[in-house]
Amino acid sequence: MVIGFFLLINGLFLWVFKDDFNILNAGFADLNSFFFLAPWVLLFLIPAITMKSFSDEFNNGTIELLKTKPISNWQIIFGKFGASFLLVISALIPTLTYFYTVYKLGNPVGNIDTGSTIGSYIGLLFLSATYTAVGLFTSTLSKNQIVAFILGILITFFLYYGFDAIANSLDNNIAIKKIGIHEHFKSISRGVIDTRDLIYFISITILFLYITKTRLDDE
Repeated sequence: MVIGFFLLINGLFLWVFKDDFNILNAGFADLNSFFFLAPWVLLFLIPAITMKSFSDEFNNGTIELLKTKPISNWQIIFGKFGASFLLVISALIPTLTYFYTVYKLGNPVGNIDTGSTIGSYIGLLFLSATYTAVGLFTSTLSKNQIVAFILGILITFFLYYGFDAIANSLDNNIAIKKIGIHEHFKSISRGVIDTRDLIYFISITILFLYITKTRLDDE
C-alpha cells in the first residue's frame, strides 16, 4: 500500500494532471519535477511507515519482551531502521521507469542530464535515511501512532524547509540555509557529490538514531 500510494501520487502529478509538475508539458527532457515533488511526498510517506515502529511496542507492552531477547538496543534500532529504509528504497526503484521514459522521449534519444539524475537519486536515498531516523525517534515519543505520525511530519518538515523559511526572512542567510536538508539535497541534485553534503546527512541520521537509543534506554 505504501509503495502503491507513493507511485500513484507521483504518477498522477508527473504524467496525468495538467499542472506545472507534468513532465510531458514541460518541454524539457529532465526529471526536475519528480525530484522537487518526491521529498514532499516522502515527508508524509516515511512517517507513515515508521509511526508504528516503537509506539506500537510501547502501547502493547511488547517492548519489555523485546528487551529480554539477547539483542542490544542498537540492534533493535538498526533492525527497524533497516526494514523501514528498505521499504522506502522499494518505493523508489520503480521510479527508474521515469528516467527510461524521459530518456526515450528526449530529442535526440538520450538527451537527458544523466549525472544530475544520478546525483538526485543519491540525494533522495540520503534524505530518505534521514527522514527514517527522524520517524523512528518520533515513534518513541508517544504510544499513539497518529501522534508519532504528526510529530514525524512536523520535524521532517522543519528540517527540510524550516531553515529555508528562517533564512529567507533574514535576507537569504546562507549559513542558516545550510543547516537545513533542502540546501544539501539541492547541492547533490546538481550531480556533484560533495562530501560535506554526505557528512551532513549521515550526521543528522546518526544523531536521531542516537537520541532514539537514549529514549529506549530510559524506558
